[in-house]
Amino acid sequence: MKARSSIRWKIILLFVISIGAAVVSVLLLMLFALYLTGNVLIFRVFFRFLYRWIGVVPLGLLAGIVLFLVYFFILTQRSIRYLEEISDSLEQISKGKLDIRIPIKTTDELGVLAQNINYMTKQLKESIEEERNAEKTKTELITSVSHDLRTPLTSILGYLDLIVHDRYHDEVALRYYADIAYSKSLRLKNLIDELFEYTRVSYGGMNVSLKRLNIVELMEQLVEEFVPLLQEADMICRLSPAKKEIFTEVDANLIVRVFENLIMNAIRYGKEGKYLDIELTEDTDIFIRVINYGEPIPSKDLPYLFERFYRVEKSRSEEMGGTGLGLAIVKSIVELHDGEIAAYSDQNRTVFELKLKHKQEKTIL
Repeated sequence: MKARSSIRWKIILLFVISIGAAVVSVLLLMLFALYLTGNVLIFRVFFRFLYRWIGVVPLGLLAGIVLFLVYFFILTQRSIRYLEEISDSLEQISKGKLDIRIPIKTTDELGVLAQNINYMTKQLKESIEEERNAEKTKTELITSVSHDLRTPLTSILGYLDLIVHDRYHDEVALRYYADIAYSKSLRLKNLIDELFEYTRVSYGGMNVSLKRLNIVELMEQLVEEFVPLLQEADMICRLSPAKKEIFTEVDANLIVRVFENLIMNAIRYGKEGKYLDIELTEDTDIFIRVINYGEPIPSKDLPYLFERFYRVEKSRSEEMGGTGLGLAIVKSIVELHDGEIAAYSDQNRTVFELKLKHKQEKTIL
């Protein structure tokens, strides 16, 4: 509304200036004509002819209109050129050149128009890039899923084929083949379950219900639940909270999934270190660190740990039941809480550090 008012008054001002300039010019021309008629014979005859056949008033009006149009055209040249520049830029944008930006030269309606076109072009470019990335991600996901599903499925079909066609020596071999097919089926089910969970948390379809929760109390409960697995792995978990109560707003079910995954990973790959440390500290944000002292993660693998289907050691991960989706799910859940997660590893220890805010904005996907 402000821009429209500005350009309206600008046009009115240009009209007034053009009319004023035209009037002044006509008066000056009339004075000049009087001067010429008194001194130059040929001009005296010419102006008498115009006066007799046209008249002073019509002649003045005609001259005023012509001069008004000339002055108004001159005064609006800048706006006309700017409008042409905007039009040329729109033509380029229509051809797909979305990097073009129109310079903002005025604060009136044309300037606002250029600003809106720039914003529209930027949003359009981002939308196209997001669509391309989504399509690329979908293709990569389908490719990865096909590969990871095919391996256990092929194995299951192979052993079932041996059983169906009676290509086994005795009941012991039959039981052996059936056990392998069953274990591969469980792995296939685990992969499908994690795939569904990953797509839910990463591509929408999951409601996030935030509630105030004491993270220290939650971690104490989780550690108790993992005691049998810790004893089986001959490990000791040491929980070190900075204080007895550290509160934040999270979705309890989702955040438990995060900590379960991190603790399970620490048990799987940190057995050699004997200890599993969980540190909780509080500053402007809340930091939870899950630390194991097993074999370090190679530095070349650290940047890709949270990518789907990525495994540091493929054979070792498959042997231990890893699907390559666990840490990708963890990252997606953490991002739903506007948090951050990172991994650090050296010869002494491997740390998964989770950062959460004290209070989250409620997110619903």
